[in-house]
Amino acid sequence: MAKKTVIQVTRSTIPSLFTVMNLFSGFVAIKTAFIDADFEKAGWFIVLGALFDTLDGFMARLTHSASEFGVELDSLADVVTFGVAPSAIVYKLYFYQFETIGILIAALPMICGALRLARFNVQLVGFDKDYFKGLPIPSAALLIVSFVTFYFLRHEPAFISDEGMNILMFIIVIGSSLMMVTTVKYETLPKPSLRAIKAEPAKFVVVMTAIIVGILTKGSAIFPFFLLFILFGLFRAIIVRFRKYSAERRTSALFDEEELEKEDESTFGI
Repeated sequence: MAKKTVIQVTRSTIPSLFTVMNLFSGFVAIKTAFIDADFEKAGWFIVLGALFDTLDGFMARLTHSASEFGVELDSLADVVTFGVAPSAIVYKLYFYQFETIGILIAALPMICGALRLARFNVQLVGFDKDYFKGLPIPSAALLIVSFVTFYFLRHEPAFISDEGMNILMFIIVIGSSLMMVTTVKYETLPKPSLRAIKAEPAKFVVVMTAIIVGILTKGSAIFPFFLLFILFGLFRAIIVRFRKYSAERRTSALFDEEELEKEDESTFGI
């Protein structure tokens, strides 16, 4: 009798399957944008990829199967779904008309996303993190595709002219790309556990509210939510930097005063 081949499915296979589905969603988004020119559907495939990206991390924690292989595979999938796919959409939809400059601008989400993920991987210590350094690549992608899907393609809100929409396209694509390679800190999603919810109830409430509002508005709230998320992190970083600078100035001023007092004492022999 022929021996039966037994295929062993390890715990790490489960989250990897979700990562592969994320990668496949990105491929379909690229195909839908370039071949079918259906930019709204392409955007939804990126949203689907973001869902798979969230689930692979959840399953890795649930099955205790986080690994370096999973991290690398996740980064490769993210580059395709949240880097290459958004770049393909904005190029095919709008930036193609600017020739070489258009290619360079449209490629920014892909380039900056890859740089951010490379930095993340070399700086990663452990598999759990409290914050991200630089805007996460899925957040940048969702900001871009939600703007394209719910505002640019539909020419909404009506009070913004076509020229205004074109300017916003430049600002959103370039701005979100550059934010990925900054050192601005951004919050991670709360872990789906009672301990995490009790530790950070406000974060959990914000995320759940955003999900519910996003569903009720059929996705149109995705763009303003991620815009607020980006601006909150940026303004917080500016405030922290300003406070640090002020504290250093005060410390420097006190040190200078002490030095002047010592010089006076030395001069007059007191």
